[in-house]
Amino acid sequence: MKIVVCIKQVPDTKGGVKFNPDGTLDRAAMLAIMNPDDKAGLEAALRLKDQYGAEVTVLTMGLPKAADVLREAIAMGADKGILVTDRVLGGADTWATSTTIAGAIRNLEYDLIITGRQAIDGDTAQVGPQIAEHLGIPVISYAQDIKVEGNKVIVQRQYDDRYHILESQMPCLITALSELNEPRYMTPGGIFDACAAEITTWGRADLKDVEDCNLGLKGSPTKIAKASDKVRKGAGEKIVPESPEDAVAYIVGKFKEKHII
Repeated sequence: MKIVVCIKQVPDTKGGVKFNPDGTLDRAAMLAIMNPDDKAGLEAALRLKDQYGAEVTVLTMGLPKAADVLREAIAMGADKGILVTDRVLGGADTWATSTTIAGAIRNLEYDLIITGRQAIDGDTAQVGPQIAEHLGIPVISYAQDIKVEGNKVIVQRQYDDRYHILESQMPCLITALSELNEPRYMTPGGIFDACAAEITTWGRADLKDVEDCNLGLKGSPTKIAKASDKVRKGAGEKIVPESPEDAVAYIVGKFKEKHII
């Protein structure tokens, strides 16, 4: 079994975010981590590797420093790392990003593709399903459990307070929730292997069946109107009611004013 796991290096939001003048994230100026949902997807792939002897390839698109998350993935147990990086790919929205990643995956043999549900820097949950659409394969999203039987995957798909059980023939794509599992730690031997591992680097010329008009900022139909960091809230309105009845009357009046009741 050959598994491709798409991972993303995202800003560590605990350290704050910074923006470029055009409204895009200044990723080079921020601390970065592996996206949590992607890490759960990687762990799911590694468990399949432990069980069936699968080959796990991790792929990311980003700046050259995004190779760090590929080495982290290799230190956890992945077999190969591929970095897709090129200046013409910068500023991509979900459409341009999924187009790029699909173009890279067309160079690979795969039975299963696993992505995270969404990235913490965008929260769109669009890239995984879009990759599947570009490649013309089935997608099962919001996976909270994954099993393989022969050439078939069986997935518990989270749905409100319950779950669906869905089956699909491979090849297919699954998007993983961070709640899917508890990712393993890097091992000392894995860290040594990751430092010595050769990361494959691809650029625009390595993408298959992709048109320039669908890449990077120019190929992104989503336009940023405004960007800012955390919005500070005001102190709000403070009152000192004379009695509990006055407090209740004030709150009910506000609910009516805002048409809540």
